[in-house]
Amino acid sequence: MEQEATCEILVSSDIHGHIYPTDYRSTSECQLGLAKLATLIGRERQVEPELLLLDNGDLIQGTPLSTYFVKNKQGIHPTIEVLNRLGYDAAVPGNHEFNYGLSTLSQVVEDSQFPWLSAGITVKGAGKPAFGQPYITKVLENGLKLAVLGVTTHYIPHWENPQHITGLEFTDALETVRFWVPMIRREERPDLLIVAYHGGFERDLWTGEPVERLTGENQAYAMCAEVEGIDILITGHQHRSLAGEVNGVTIVQPSCLGQALGRINVSFRRGESGDWEITERRADLIVPDESVEADQGVLDLCQELEHETQAWLDEPIGTVDGDMSVLSSLDCRLEDHPFIEFVNRVQMEVSGAEASNTALLNEQSLGFQGVITRRDVLANFIYPNTLTVLKLTGEDIRAALEQTATYWQLGSDGELMINPSFLEPKAQHYNYDMWEGIEYELDISRPAGERVVKLNYNGTELADEAEIDVVMNSYRAGGGGDYEMYQGKPVVKEIMTDMADLVSDYIMEHQVIQASCNYNWRVSIQQGAKA
Repeated sequence: MEQEATCEILVSSDIHGHIYPTDYRSTSECQLGLAKLATLIGRERQVEPELLLLDNGDLIQGTPLSTYFVKNKQGIHPTIEVLNRLGYDAAVPGNHEFNYGLSTLSQVVEDSQFPWLSAGITVKGAGKPAFGQPYITKVLENGLKLAVLGVTTHYIPHWENPQHITGLEFTDALETVRFWVPMIRREERPDLLIVAYHGGFERDLWTGEPVERLTGENQAYAMCAEVEGIDILITGHQHRSLAGEVNGVTIVQPSCLGQALGRINVSFRRGESGDWEITERRADLIVPDESVEADQGVLDLCQELEHETQAWLDEPIGTVDGDMSVLSSLDCRLEDHPFIEFVNRVQMEVSGAEASNTALLNEQSLGFQGVITRRDVLANFIYPNTLTVLKLTGEDIRAALEQTATYWQLGSDGELMINPSFLEPKAQHYNYDMWEGIEYELDISRPAGERVVKLNYNGTELADEAEIDVVMNSYRAGGGGDYEMYQGKPVVKEIMTDMADLVSDYIMEHQVIQASCNYNWRVSIQQGAKA
């Protein structure tokens, strides 16, 4: 009888539709994407033919290729075609799997030649898993029995369009893991128990100190600390590169966009009882570089769709009279900018709202200049957000501006800097809002909660009890980004068209858009400090 055995687990996460190693803003090649990961997976299989291959969510949304497919094509989603080809064992739905609605997601699940796992997402009223099954087991040729429990952050209702999650219930992820892990241990008696969690770490991995508000969006640290029986915890959602151990649990988080592949190697030996005992666990990240060629079979699989997408992206749809280019994302957040003003004006025009807020969603956003193509639009609007109009009071708006102001703080030398909580553990620049329809000033030299030193509407101070219809993206309207003051507010209108489509339609209708700016807001600091 064999006395020693090994197994290997490979993990992708937060691929966000990236198959080709392509920067869709410029068509230049990047060291990312499923085609490159496919080459790495093939290399690993040459050494370990029988391994466990998992995807940890946020797979189908995020590139123009995915957007073009969903809007213009039928058939199997290209990322699913790739995972089928590569022989994935299972996948976990991420929050962005819901962005295109349940019909698209249901089709994705049906077309997958592997199960989707999420124990905490159930059919409302029925209690049964909404996506196949909560966990799988796999017995390797060497006799090792592996169990994989899938769980997704339950914070999705705070962000997602309600129509996209109709009929679903989202159970607390930590409580879900706390329920299922001992049950799997008892019923299945696996030699290795893996939890694949589309969520991240809410505390510092080494000190245990909170690194974000403990809202429940991320609960990986608590899973490691409070749930006995987990051998390996796969994480995601935060787009971090992590490999190591937390409270005796081996953890891995393989970045995003196919920039890394998580790898866990586990060694076993038979104990006196005859059961397998773990002797060693090692987690690391395999990172593709220039020497890693994209798998040609994967490239060929999506070649026609890729060519169509590139041609579609390069179609001109209008021009800018003036300059809306974003030269610095930091400067763009210090005072009103023509590009931000344009976005807010579009939102106000299509919604009829009296005021609007928006964020610069992508740190690589270039804005608009000269001829505008679909590529330019999608590079700036990377999420399929829709719009919601809320009826807010002046008090609500002031509270929202105070939350936005927490993005800034002063360094020891008095220099304006970004609050580290917006950078770690996950960059959250998209949670900094900029407004149109009101006039305001944020003084960062003042204490948090007292930074709104000017708040006017139509030239006079906005009273706390005054009511204004405000348009914003659906993520923010649900309170996403710690904007709790929006939760439960009256919904005046919902516009169920993606923001990228609204902007494209606006540009095509007007053909020439004017770059203008009324400088209705700014960020300031006391005299003597540096901005």
